[in-house]
Amino acid sequence: MTQKQTLFDKLWAAHEVVRREDGEALLWVDRHYVHEGSFHAFSRLAERGAAVAEPDLTFAVADHYVPTRAPRKNIANPELARMVRQLEDNTATHRIKLFGLDDPRQGIVHVVGPEQGLTLPGLLIVCGDSHTSTHGALGAYAFGIGASEVAHVLMTQTIWQRKPKRMRISIDGQIAPGVAAKDIILAVIAKIGAGGATSHAIEFAGSAIRALSIEGRLTLCNMSIEAGARCGMIAPDAKTFDYVKERPAALKGPAFEQAVDAWSKLTSDEGADFDREVALDARHIVPHVTWGTSPEHALPVVATVPDPMKEPDPARANDLRDALGYMGLHAGTKLTDIAIDRVFIGSCTNARIEDLRAAAAVLAGRVSKVPGLVSPGSSAVKRQAEQEGLDRIFRDAGLEWGESGCSMCVGINGDIVAPGERCASTTNRNFRGRQGPGARTHLMSPAMVAAAAVTGHLADVRPLLASRKP
Repeated sequence: MTQKQTLFDKLWAAHEVVRREDGEALLWVDRHYVHEGSFHAFSRLAERGAAVAEPDLTFAVADHYVPTRAPRKNIANPELARMVRQLEDNTATHRIKLFGLDDPRQGIVHVVGPEQGLTLPGLLIVCGDSHTSTHGALGAYAFGIGASEVAHVLMTQTIWQRKPKRMRISIDGQIAPGVAAKDIILAVIAKIGAGGATSHAIEFAGSAIRALSIEGRLTLCNMSIEAGARCGMIAPDAKTFDYVKERPAALKGPAFEQAVDAWSKLTSDEGADFDREVALDARHIVPHVTWGTSPEHALPVVATVPDPMKEPDPARANDLRDALGYMGLHAGTKLTDIAIDRVFIGSCTNARIEDLRAAAAVLAGRVSKVPGLVSPGSSAVKRQAEQEGLDRIFRDAGLEWGESGCSMCVGINGDIVAPGERCASTTNRNFRGRQGPGARTHLMSPAMVAAAAVTGHLADVRPLLASRKP
């Protein structure tokens, strides 16, 4: 009798080349994404006089170090200019396709891959960036790797890995108005903790997941890494196939239909075993925000800042005290009483066209009480947003409309939050200094960031959306 397999088991088995006695397996890599931060790996190739094994399977994107507010043709900061130029030189040397600053397809790597149709169901995808888990939304096995692993993939198109455990997170029920994929994943991380999925591959399942758009699923899988997971994935379905069919690099005609037939088998078998099961009721999920310095420090926006004195676990209590100290908050404060200094809408988590539309729906006809930046996830998203007039809504609200790139998410490209400032952000991490030294970050959905912008404090977006109804 054939053993029942999970989606992850099927993807792993399809890519395993050989397994060592210690349990590690050599896996074939279908897509390798690189960016400016991959220069260490290219340096190792140069030291060995090695070539890239499969340059047609490697794709490069300029995103992490590119400015999104300053001129990009002649980058003023010499260090940033050097990083971008180094990527151009390395990709030219090894004949790798580069989506550079002069390419109309440029953007954040985890936006560009799915958008261009390079990310497909059934593929194994790696990149020297932890949020490579994003691509699992299309039914791929996608994960981030380190610099030495990037070099190994460049030279061999393979990677050694130890098979993770399998976790299924099922979310059933109808998602309420005003609740986004970002709220769902923050609720998940708050429930299981930032280390709750360590050493696991997560499969998201359930009626609420199937109801999400592909863009919502990308957000969900993007932040699976914030729960400690090795990767996150969702079984491909009709929505996936329709999305992929419209991509520039999509297969055509009979080839596409044959692919869909194969992709349709990428589901977990009925009765397949998971090492851990977690279930949430979507009806109980409300808009969330983070208050502290970890994505697990997430609460419903209607809640109050937690009190370390009420925490029985000494280690947890100390963690709460440290987070409160860094964030400049006091226990018992209503989250909606926390004033903000600026907002940021962007990143590989929430900078797709659906995200920008959600923020614009709240901002239209309103004015932001604080400054802010909107950075689209790709040049293609930027063009579409401008065609739809979303850029005018952001500008009329008093926000800055930037170029595509990682921008204020990571704080290494000149776009940062000033020390001590509090930022309502659509990004994926609220670690200390993530958006700049001393920056204080509150994570939330694009609509919730827009609500914070027009009120000047953390706010529940639902009343603002309800007021739009006739």
